[in-house]
Amino acid sequence: MDITFIMTIFLIGFIGSYISGMLGIGGAIINYPLLLFVPPIFGLAAFSAHDVTGISAVQVLFASIGGVWSYRKSGHVNKTLILYMGISVLIGSMLGSFGSREMSENGVNIVYGVLALIAAFMMFIPRKRMDQVTKEQVSFNKWLAAILALLVGLGAGIVGAGGGFLIVPIMLIVLRIPTRVTIASSLAITLISSIGATAGKITTGQVDFYPTLIIVAASLIAAPIGAMVGKKMDVKVLQVLLALLILATAVKTWLGIMT
Repeated sequence: MDITFIMTIFLIGFIGSYISGMLGIGGAIINYPLLLFVPPIFGLAAFSAHDVTGISAVQVLFASIGGVWSYRKSGHVNKTLILYMGISVLIGSMLGSFGSREMSENGVNIVYGVLALIAAFMMFIPRKRMDQVTKEQVSFNKWLAAILALLVGLGAGIVGAGGGFLIVPIMLIVLRIPTRVTIASSLAITLISSIGATAGKITTGQVDFYPTLIIVAASLIAAPIGAMVGKKMDVKVLQVLLALLILATAVKTWLGIMT
């Protein structure tokens, strides 16, 4: 591995993990297209879609650990949400990650593109103001949360994601959870999901360990920094940033599929 390769992969991991900590997502929504499209720009060999899913799965695991650690004393973590959505998303992510081995590269990219478009659409849906609701006042449909988390886990497991980029808008729009509680709780749910996805990707031989180690190193540095910044930002700004990031990556991925 030369210095250009190391620096490129490290920067990709740093950017994705910083955003994951700041916005309560696992980072795969950003790292997936970056890993696919950026290395060839610098004359480096392109990763296959399966390589990217394996690298992303491990990166999300460590980015989520950093984010959860930073939010552990925030007072915004909802344990009931984590219980119902965490168990379901873990089952789904394991099934999806094991099944992804039999899919073509284009099939994996299509799944990612569909998930990203759904997430972008959901983030632009207007919602009733819930940010004045305290953590103790939060209520939601537990079985709906569990079913949606299972479906997210299936898709996220295929693309090596923790599913945070879908879990966040589901919690905000469908379950109507306050933004601060959503960000803190979604990181824990994403961590649980990424455990299942990582286990499946490693077991099926879809992880390239050298670039993965570089991504993980970047994650451990960037995710806590992003989480600290996120706690100080206005929640409206966080929502707009997340929506724009998801939309941009969805468009880029579909352009790559169609060309």
